[in-house]
Amino acid sequence: MSDAIRLLDIRETALSSDEVLAAVADPSAGGTALFIGTVRNHDDARPVDQLTYEAHPEALAHLRKVAERVCEGADVTALAAVHRTGPLEIGDAAVIVAVAAAHRDAAFVACRRLIDDLKAEVPIWKHQHFTDGASEWVGAC
Repeated sequence: MSDAIRLLDIRETALSSDEVLAAVADPSAGGTALFIGTVRNHDDARPVDQLTYEAHPEALAHLRKVAERVCEGADVTALAAVHRTGPLEIGDAAVIVAVAAAHRDAAFVACRRLIDDLKAEVPIWKHQHFTDGASEWVGAC
């Protein structure tokens, strides 16, 4: 288990970028990269009203494996990732990840890998609700 992993969570409550940034704050870090994924009002030109996220009971364990792999493959000082579940409205933060590293390039690369691998491997599914009453599931990995 990596000491660089400071915060991992999947929760139904609102996410805070301040909490995530505080978790990765470190005096040895020269750069911090932060990504916030928000609920947008459309998908493929279809208007979206809201989303609901659901997570597999073992999703947090999968998130930990992703985080550990990101820490092993980069010069990561600190890492944090939180994902929301339940109903979300347009503009709500759905996922926030951050990586601190000695240099900015390492922070950018590791942050990009963290969000990409999280979306590809962690079993969290999005149920989109469109304004026309239709809905669809997205992201079943």
